[in-house]
Amino acid sequence: MPAGLFWFLAALSVLSALGVVVQRNPVHCLLSLVLTLLAIAVLFIGQDAVVVGFLQAIVYAGAIMVLFLFVIWLLNLPAESRPTGHLALRFFGAVAVAALMAELLVFALPARLQIRAAAHAAGYGSIEALSQTLFSEYLIAFEVTSVLLLVAVIGAVALARRTTAAEMQERGAADKAEIEKAA
Repeated sequence: MPAGLFWFLAALSVLSALGVVVQRNPVHCLLSLVLTLLAIAVLFIGQDAVVVGFLQAIVYAGAIMVLFLFVIWLLNLPAESRPTGHLALRFFGAVAVAALMAELLVFALPARLQIRAAAHAAGYGSIEALSQTLFSEYLIAFEVTSVLLLVAVIGAVALARRTTAAEMQERGAADKAEIEKAA
């Protein structure tokens, strides 16, 4: 992978990850997360981890993000309002970010990072090797994760379908009227 493309994708993934945290609208945050995951998938593909890159794009940027989008729509989350005040907190946050960036530059510039593909054995990272490992050593974790996602979706639907007191009174009145008609 050319160094320019690597740095472009790295910067894109970092900026889109910041977009996840900074934006107020939950749907826009989700779209920024999709862009982050796709940039990381392209980075994987550029480093000759093609299977991992395509799995990243299909599973995370595809299926999981659609699941998150449905949950956001079911919960009907509004965009957050901008908080007022907390100037000191913002100042210390900006100082912390500047310190972390300075630390990154101190370590990254002298190291002269070389971007190259790692050497690996033939067949490493193939679909067969991945499926053999996933469905033998990590079968329980794989199934537990699928059940956990199912429970999360059911919980989101249950929270979204909460009825208000007025709706309960309307249902009670409608049920009472139906009973009186039947009698």
